[in-house]
Amino acid sequence: MASPGSAAPLVLLRRLPGLTAYEPCITAMRDFTDRRGPDTPDELWLLQHPPVYTLGLNASRTHLLSAGAIPVVQTDRGGQVTYHGPGQLMVYLLLNLQRAGLGIRQVVCALEEAVITLAAGHGITASARREAPGVYVAGAKVASVGLRVRRGCTYHGLALNVALDLEPFAGINPCGYPGLAVTSLKVLGGPTDVDQVGTDYAALLVAKLGLTVGAPVGAP
Repeated sequence: MASPGSAAPLVLLRRLPGLTAYEPCITAMRDFTDRRGPDTPDELWLLQHPPVYTLGLNASRTHLLSAGAIPVVQTDRGGQVTYHGPGQLMVYLLLNLQRAGLGIRQVVCALEEAVITLAAGHGITASARREAPGVYVAGAKVASVGLRVRRGCTYHGLALNVALDLEPFAGINPCGYPGLAVTSLKVLGGPTDVDQVGTDYAALLVAKLGLTVGAPVGAP
């Protein structure tokens, strides 16, 4: 967090329209992280992906039960296997940890707490689990967290199920947990507009991280 009396670090909000292919997006985040300097503003990317299963660094393929026609991509975030698709809000946080005065656990908690606060605003009681990062409602997972730290900076982030087709989760053990139920804000009677949820979530997350939002920017 910024020290008392100092200006809060700036984070630029970047919205990617339509559906953004997973692999080029991850490459862009990695390249941004590799070339950024000590004064490069942090960025928060909001987007949606076409259908894809992704495997974290230590993911076991035994948790990939039946991929069917959905592509499978090995990636460099933490965590096991998950699904991304239209109707799911992807929140990618490119944050200089030292400059923000934050540790990785604080960032994970902020990502989770912003979902919990957002859900509460729609009458939905959600909670986090220390032993299994993410956000849950009555035992069903509504948001997943997976981060990578490189050169002291984070990338990857959070996937929030807003109004996506949940059927593809049946093809995996979500996050490596056999039988784990998955839900969405839509199923829970919450909002269904991914763009609006992104706007609301970004405001909550930035506040919890002690940052300030710069003007929205386009695609990287």
